[in-house]
Amino acid sequence: MIFPEYEETGVVYHIVSLNDLKNVLRHGIQYDDKVTYRTKYYEFHKLIDDHKTENIPSWVIRRKAIFASLNYPEDHKFHAHTAILALKIEPEKCWIANENCANEIYEPFILQEIDGFCQCRNYLETEGRNLLIKYWDTSLSFLENQGYRYDRKKGYDAEVLIQHVIHPKDIEIKYILSDHQMLTVEEWRKKFCKC
Repeated sequence: MIFPEYEETGVVYHIVSLNDLKNVLRHGIQYDDKVTYRTKYYEFHKLIDDHKTENIPSWVIRRKAIFASLNYPEDHKFHAHTAILALKIEPEKCWIANENCANEIYEPFILQEIDGFCQCRNYLETEGRNLLIKYWDTSLSFLENQGYRYDRKKGYDAEVLIQHVIHPKDIEIKYILSDHQMLTVEEWRKKFCKC
């Protein structure tokens, strides 16, 4: 893993586009403060929320979550032109779920409206529906996960659903990522800020 465990650091990790970094550092992070939220993700999150099982607390709302990770494997493929941020969270207001279950239905969800891909609807109504039920059935509170450690199970890609605003004081840049490099802020400054 790239980072030490949450027990040591007290932070989780969030990826942000460099285009959004200035705003994030000034104003913090809210679940709906990116353009892509309404254009790319709202309906997808709503679909997942619509399959939420009765055992999930009412305050857990995916479409109102800020997403983060507990850690990343050494071989993780990050998007270029992004920054990895460390976020201090209120753990009692966070939930853990298996991102793999959600990721598997994203493309069928998007492609179902395109000619030649409408058969994706059948997948969403059968296998996709089962994946969404599994998503919620295998989820648990952030605090419970600290004991059970679902995030360490093979095939469980834990996403943190943060159900509160992240203030600027609770954000630290850990890495800046390009197509070819993953640099700490200090490394980046040494390379690009020679004055």
